[in-house]
Amino acid sequence: MNTPSSPLYNPLTLPNGAILKNRLVMAPMTTCCGFYDGTVTDNLIEYYRQRAGSIGTVIVECGFVDTMGPAFPGAIGIHNDDCIEGLSLLAAAIKEQGSKAIIQIYHGGRMVEPQLIGGQTPKAPSAIAIPRPNATVPVAMSAGEVEDMIIKFGDAARRAIAAGFDGIEIHGANTYLIQQFFSPHANQRQDKWGGSRENRTRFPLAVLEISRQMAQEHANKEFIIGYRFSPEELEVPGITFEDSLFLLDKLAQTGLDYVHFSMAATLRPSIIDTDDETPLIDKYIQQRSAALAKVPVIGVGNVINKADAETAMAHGYDLVAAGRACVAYPDWADRIQQYDDLQLSMNSDQRTELCIPEPLWRFPLIHSMVREINTKKFHAGTYQQTVSDDYENKFVINVELGQDFIKDMSLINAEELDHVSVRNFNEIKERILAANSPYVDAISGATSQCDAFKKAVTKAISTSYKVASIVEGGDGDDKTCDVVVVGSGGAGLAAAIEAHDKGASVVIIEKMPIAGGNTNKASAGMNAAETLFQQQAGITDHKEWFYNETLKGGKNKNNPELLHYFVEHAPAAINWLDAKGIRLNNLTTTGGMSVDRTHRPNNGAAVGGFLISGLLKNINERGIELMLDTSVTDIELKDGRINAVIVNDEDGNEQRISTKAIIVATGGFGANAQMVTHYRPDLANFVTTNHKGATGSGIALLQKIGAGTVDMNEIQIHPTVEQKTAYLISESIRGGGAILVSRHGKRFVNELDTRDKVSNSIIALTDHYAYILFDEQIRQENKAADTYIGKGLAVQADSLVGLAEKLDINPETLSNTVERYNRFVEQQHDEDFGRTTGMRHPLNQPSFYAIPIAPGIHHTMGGVTINTNTEVLDTNAQVIKGAYAAGEVAGGVHGGNRIGGNAIADIIIFGIQAGDQAAAYAKDL
Repeated sequence: MNTPSSPLYNPLTLPNGAILKNRLVMAPMTTCCGFYDGTVTDNLIEYYRQRAGSIGTVIVECGFVDTMGPAFPGAIGIHNDDCIEGLSLLAAAIKEQGSKAIIQIYHGGRMVEPQLIGGQTPKAPSAIAIPRPNATVPVAMSAGEVEDMIIKFGDAARRAIAAGFDGIEIHGANTYLIQQFFSPHANQRQDKWGGSRENRTRFPLAVLEISRQMAQEHANKEFIIGYRFSPEELEVPGITFEDSLFLLDKLAQTGLDYVHFSMAATLRPSIIDTDDETPLIDKYIQQRSAALAKVPVIGVGNVINKADAETAMAHGYDLVAAGRACVAYPDWADRIQQYDDLQLSMNSDQRTELCIPEPLWRFPLIHSMVREINTKKFHAGTYQQTVSDDYENKFVINVELGQDFIKDMSLINAEELDHVSVRNFNEIKERILAANSPYVDAISGATSQCDAFKKAVTKAISTSYKVASIVEGGDGDDKTCDVVVVGSGGAGLAAAIEAHDKGASVVIIEKMPIAGGNTNKASAGMNAAETLFQQQAGITDHKEWFYNETLKGGKNKNNPELLHYFVEHAPAAINWLDAKGIRLNNLTTTGGMSVDRTHRPNNGAAVGGFLISGLLKNINERGIELMLDTSVTDIELKDGRINAVIVNDEDGNEQRISTKAIIVATGGFGANAQMVTHYRPDLANFVTTNHKGATGSGIALLQKIGAGTVDMNEIQIHPTVEQKTAYLISESIRGGGAILVSRHGKRFVNELDTRDKVSNSIIALTDHYAYILFDEQIRQENKAADTYIGKGLAVQADSLVGLAEKLDINPETLSNTVERYNRFVEQQHDEDFGRTTGMRHPLNQPSFYAIPIAPGIHHTMGGVTINTNTEVLDTNAQVIKGAYAAGEVAGGVHGGNRIGGNAIADIIIFGIQAGDQAAAYAKDL
């Protein structure tokens, strides 16, 4: 039995006079369980309450300081004063138990995924992407935006004080925005915020200075300000350990209460000089300046038992933080006094007992600690797997399994690989064997390779399960559920959520490696009439208007019953999303609509990424299984009813899933050039805005079991598509006030006429292309524009004359065109083309932007025939029992032309209906 005489339990006085009762700290760890708006949840408060008390200090996970800053779903915010109330409850819960409460403040910068910020392009010091495949190129912050960001960090510090926290930790680590400003890789600015190492310290110093200013004005002298840092970067050029010491010395001279290493292990050596095995903390103690020596230092990483923490202190750390250990053991600080051999593991039925929020429980870092109870056993043996990383390196791996544990791993082709790959394999192997799970942390800078190694283990386990099932007399390729949803776009995800909530067991099958489908690309919004948000905005609208305008836009070819259902249920679908934390309360208009009924995120962002992010959060909260890289190859019928689906994974492994109902939501066939030209030869060689998975596979599947089709030759081309990238320029830009001009600088069409008419007008131009022209005000009101600018699609100038020169257009002609349009806006009467909507303000606010566009294949209105219950009908218009379809895979709703904003409405309205009907059908069987 240990005694509490360890130095871990000695108090520590910080430079500002604050006293920490012991040297133990709960490390900040993402829980991913904030509300959609960043406010804290009750289960988050209780999670921290249970872990406070015996531990001296609790550092709460990072709060984003700006709406463009969350780096992960379910992040908590400290970005506006509305957050203070919830944060105060969180701080109080920690302090009432006797621990100090500190909160991190951060901004993700270029680490932010566009789908987390409504499809917008992230902001960063420079327009340089993270060095990883398919990373988004961020928008470089202007000097003014840098100054504003510093103020936002200051405001965050003020809010932390107002909420009652004992301190803040400035998050300058993990390659987030503050670290990006200091990094010579991420920051290649030429102004005072970049260039020399001295200049690159300006931003973190400014954040510290404004935080100290806020503390002096609003807090007592014992308000704690710490700084977390990553000591090195793998990028070239990147931050070196010497660079970090330089920055930390500057921060210490300004005034800090502690510094916090961000590493996977307290005694980790350099990740750059791999031949030097000296722990960085030892170098830090030897090389730190006199000013820095007065600042306490926190170590973190692989601290589980008391001996780990004492060893860390023996190397020079003043405080020791534990992350996963505090998750597994809420009373960790007490427990390590009594036990010498704590294990990072939890039984699968302990989540509620340990007060762990559901999203955190499913986080890979935590899931790797979960031990299944009463689970099926492996079939012991060795399973060889061949896997590849993103750089096409192949790894042949033998995975040896015992009956209930991963026994060993070996890299068979190690001699063919470089020493770094072998080293990475050995490190991941140790983590996997220690955790008895493939769900372990990747090695920094080697994520793709680590994912390949982990994938070999998951494939081996899957194979062993099948073998075990066969040995026991079962079918190793069979599984069962009530409803199979095929496709993970908006329709499929909405259907899965609704079916689950109505009591059905659900599995989602997605043939692509990521979820979202074409919905990820949607940018305009979701149409609905007579909604609560319209009423709140004072907009008069009627479902009858919506019906008639959609019918007119569809050339009177729409199925009346489907269209009536669509219009009547659109407001309820808006409310359904809102109840799921997906609020679309910003209103605009699209071509063919007479009023603002296109609902989108409050900040005017593209709707697609926002929608998919919100729906996936709901999928994860419900624990609905989503099988990626898996294709449905066949649908089985028995006695005229759906009985099973046959699926193939990416390696060609076949599996049978018994089911009572299937919902096909695979989208249209706009990316299948052969299928498009079969029905519309005139569209040969047109670019397509569709993602590569939109091949019509769902239509073909349903046709094999007798489904009928309708309107297959009705294929829509979108007028504003950038031709080199096939990137769609949202109709919301024109709805926000943009105009179209020919290469001669003249308007030629009502920009908000229906898509077919605008497209035909562009095709009729001599050069068959045009420019969409907008100003800074439209950019600010329509955040999708940031994406286009960030991707380099737009030509930009400070004046119309300058823009005309860049476009090789006569400056006088373009200026006269814009001046004439501005006069129409003031009169609210377009004398030339009869435009009546989207004339919101004159185009007169620099900068000015132009994007070259021409039509591209966008939407296939035709598909399988369904009724208002979303039941699939056969070629004789009879119901195929158990088969449902929703979204672009089904025809009839849009007729001969789809109105912008109606696709999102379609997928949500009929996705909900399909989920509801399929669940009810399965329940009745």
